[in-house]
Amino acid sequence: MANIEELSKAIGAHGLWKMRLKTMIDTGKFDTPIETIRMDDHCAFGEWLYGATITPKEKTTTHYKTVKELHAEFHKTAARVAEFAAAGNKAAAERMLGNGGEFAAISTKLVNAIMAWKKEY
Repeated sequence: MANIEELSKAIGAHGLWKMRLKTMIDTGKFDTPIETIRMDDHCAFGEWLYGATITPKEKTTTHYKTVKELHAEFHKTAARVAEFAAAGNKAAAERMLGNGGEFAAISTKLVNAIMAWKKEY
């Protein structure tokens, strides 16, 4: 059974990514390599999501599969924002972060999916 605490922490942690990416855009300094950002199993939530704490049966549920898929897409999108920032294309990176942007959209979908999973408990 999924851990409600882990799901709650994930919502907060993924919310912080927007601030981290905005800082990367503004300063040009990266606290995490882009390839690491892209990997969905290198953050605390990803380690939990792929780990042994979640039972094999639960990993077959729609909630798990949806969150896992959206989480992977979230990291790919965050890496694209970082790539634009690294290339000096601040405008493109900021568009992705802004309302209606790719990052904003995937972030909302992921948070909504995590909240739906939490409601199961």
